[in-house]
Amino acid sequence: MESHINVLGTALECCCLDPLTGFYRDGHCRTGVADTGTHVICATMTESFLRFTLGRGNDLSTPRPEFRFPGLKPGDRWCLCAVRWREALEAGTAPPVHLAATDAKALDYVTLDQLRAHAADVQASEATS
Repeated sequence: MESHINVLGTALECCCLDPLTGFYRDGHCRTGVADTGTHVICATMTESFLRFTLGRGNDLSTPRPEFRFPGLKPGDRWCLCAVRWREALEAGTAPPVHLAATDAKALDYVTLDQLRAHAADVQASEATS
C-alpha cells in the first residue's frame, strides 16, 4: 500500500478489517482517482447517523454482497465520504471519528477542529491538543 498521511500528520492507520472497509476494501480510509466519493473519514456508526444517511438515499444498513458490502450496524467502523460526514455534522448527527485512521484528504472538506470535536476516543483527542 502506498503511504498515506492521517489528519494528525502521521502514517494512516487501519480503520477496520471486520467489516472490511475502505474504497479499496483494504481496511484503510484512503482515496484515489477512482474514488469519486472521497471515502476518507474513519467513523464509528451510530443509529442516528445510519438513519440520517438512509434519509439521504444511502442505505448503509442493508447488505449488498455484490459490492462486498456487509451492511452496517451501530458500533461498526466504516470509511465515510467526507461530504456525507460534513452533511451529518451540519445536521447534528455526525458519527465519532478515529483521527489516526482518517486520511488528511478529509481536511479538504472539514477542519481538524471539527474532527477533533467528534474524536471517538479520549486518547485521540488528547494527542492533538
